[in-house]
Amino acid sequence: MVGAITLASAMVACGSNGDDAAAGGQDLGLMTAGTLRIGTLTDAPPNVYVKDGKFTGFDNDLITAVAAKLNLKPEFVGTDFSALLSQVNGGQFDLGSSSITITEARKKTVAFSNGYDFGYLGLNTTKDSGITTFDQLSGKRVVVVQGTVQDDYATSKNLNPVRVPNYNAALGQLKAGTADAWVSPAEIGEKMAKEQGGGTVILAAKELSDAPMAFAVAKNNDKLREAVNKALDEVIADGTWTKLVEQYYPGRAVPVNFKPGSGSVKFTAPKA
Repeated sequence: MVGAITLASAMVACGSNGDDAAAGGQDLGLMTAGTLRIGTLTDAPPNVYVKDGKFTGFDNDLITAVAAKLNLKPEFVGTDFSALLSQVNGGQFDLGSSSITITEARKKTVAFSNGYDFGYLGLNTTKDSGITTFDQLSGKRVVVVQGTVQDDYATSKNLNPVRVPNYNAALGQLKAGTADAWVSPAEIGEKMAKEQGGGTVILAAKELSDAPMAFAVAKNNDKLREAVNKALDEVIADGTWTKLVEQYYPGRAVPVNFKPGSGSVKFTAPKA
């Protein structure tokens, strides 16, 4: 992955704190003082993606707000999801931002912030496939992005999935007819189907995931994890989290039992 990181290093988006961020802060075990180096993806809208040369999306705008609370300058670098967690724990990034669902298996590689979002498994297929439910996938050629919870799901269902490195590759297999279905993160799958599916790719079904999404940090960096958790609660309390949810997921209802961050701060529920 070194080559991919080097190539993507030219695509850096900085926060708005300017010189103040360089002076910023506490000893958080960062690679570079005053800078939060963030590994993320470039092709997964509306969660994490690049637009007009800038890293953006719900997760990346949220961590930018968190970094501002910590007086740090965010530096984003693109990578593949399959390598992201090991790169975070190996010291190539301070933090991973990519709608990462917390799982027990992943806790063996990295530590997680408090959860900041929930998600759905999506079933993307083509409009003429006749596939409308997850229980129709047995015997079908199913594509997933390697290392994701969608990969875990397909494997647990004995679907023998075809693994690809990124979301564009998954969508490409559907459009080319080399896959019957793609088990996706529903928000990403729905948006990519509308924007890049050429009218043939649809989101046929979705189901709520049972674990929250969080930022990943190295297992030995409790100071950074605790600081991120504190700042995350602050951006939830000041309305930033709600504003970003309404911007990137307009009309999406929040499950009754979901509370972002530590769960102890009051927040305004996004408009559904």
